[in-house]
Amino acid sequence: MRTLIKKLPDGLGLEVIDLKMSMATKLYDLCKITTGQGAKIVGIFKRAFTELVDEYGVSLFGYTSDELTK
Repeated sequence: MRTLIKKLPDGLGLEVIDLKMSMATKLYDLCKITTGQGAKIVGIFKRAFTELVDEYGVSLFGYTSDELTK
């Protein structure tokens, strides 16, 4: 496993959280990390991460919302 460490400047606020969420949800979608690891990357609780994943176009279940409603 490779490790990526990137320090982001303070004071960026929501942009940094959005960037971290984008990265973490993509890694989760690719099955590279778990929801717990994604939450840790972003710096939020696991429950918050699982609630926000859909807003970034990623399904917790591997299906899109359209596929689930059919």
